[in-house]
Amino acid sequence: MVVISRKETTIIGKTISYLEAGPQDGTLVIFVHGWPAVAEIWKPQITTFAGLGFRVVAPDLPGFGKSFKSDDKTEFSLKAINTILLRFLERHLGRSQAIWIGHDWGAGVVWSFLSHYPENCLGVANMCIAYRTIECGVQEGLIKYADRALYPEDQFPNAQWDYMVYYQDEKNFDKAIADFERDIPNFFRAVYRKGDPETLNKPTFTAFVTKNNGWFGEAGNPPELPLDTDVLDEEMHGKLVEAFKEGGFRSPTSYYLNMEDNAQYTEDWQINEGLVNIPVLFIGAEYDSVATTAGKTKLSEPMRSFCRKYTQVNIAGGHWIAQEKPNEVNAAIVRWIATVLPPSLWPAPQPISLVTTSLPLR
Repeated sequence: MVVISRKETTIIGKTISYLEAGPQDGTLVIFVHGWPAVAEIWKPQITTFAGLGFRVVAPDLPGFGKSFKSDDKTEFSLKAINTILLRFLERHLGRSQAIWIGHDWGAGVVWSFLSHYPENCLGVANMCIAYRTIECGVQEGLIKYADRALYPEDQFPNAQWDYMVYYQDEKNFDKAIADFERDIPNFFRAVYRKGDPETLNKPTFTAFVTKNNGWFGEAGNPPELPLDTDVLDEEMHGKLVEAFKEGGFRSPTSYYLNMEDNAQYTEDWQINEGLVNIPVLFIGAEYDSVATTAGKTKLSEPMRSFCRKYTQVNIAGGHWIAQEKPNEVNAAIVRWIATVLPPSLWPAPQPISLVTTSLPLR
């Protein structure tokens, strides 16, 4: 039975809360969640990989869950987050390297960490958000690669990334936070939905946020939907609601407010001009209508060019692929670790006790 413990530490005077499981001497695997989530979202992965003998850690990213909050948006720039993660790895966990796995903004964080601290990465596996996209800023990293057949520039200048541009106006940002916090249980029921292939051939709702003045229109009320139990169970829904009722959405959503600084940081501080020689696995969600990175899309072109040891697996599911299809996601990561990373990283097999019973011959 895998025991998951919640712990916390102080990094640069700030609280970082995290989940930990598995043997202390196992190869370290760090799971980094996205927006809006908390460390518990990785439970299907934590139990699987700890059960295999890996040491598994899943932090609440700064601004989320039980980690520190701040009204200063710069606390959530990629440069600031990377500094915290490096010290968390080396000074608190006592390791110099880990296998890093991220999703959504967590993927953006992991990609950025990889490009600045490749020596601290044994391998990187990310989902949905491709390398050289969100960490390079909304214009050059995302809008630049828009599918203009689906999003004509005269109608959708910001393509599906319009919601990110909407946040950049302070009044819009304040309205967005108020809308998200208006009915938090319904917000999570509305956002955490399984993939739908029918959404791929038409502009997604995130392309209309500025036009509609918010995710949920002028009134700002999230739709009342039943819980999608293919993605969230009642327990996980409750944990998300509790975390965001307590901590709010302002700090987590402030990640979107550092786009220009993140782009400059990526340009000026990255190692080897962003070329990656560390093994990389990318898991694309085939029914993700916002992060359309499954297959050889325009949005995934930079990633495939910059990553020299690159593997991609596409899974038939939506944006919350690790929750919707946990077995397929876990299998893809296990296969990649076992076949691409050095054999020494695989946990040593546990001893098996054999009991021999003598039966009388008949």
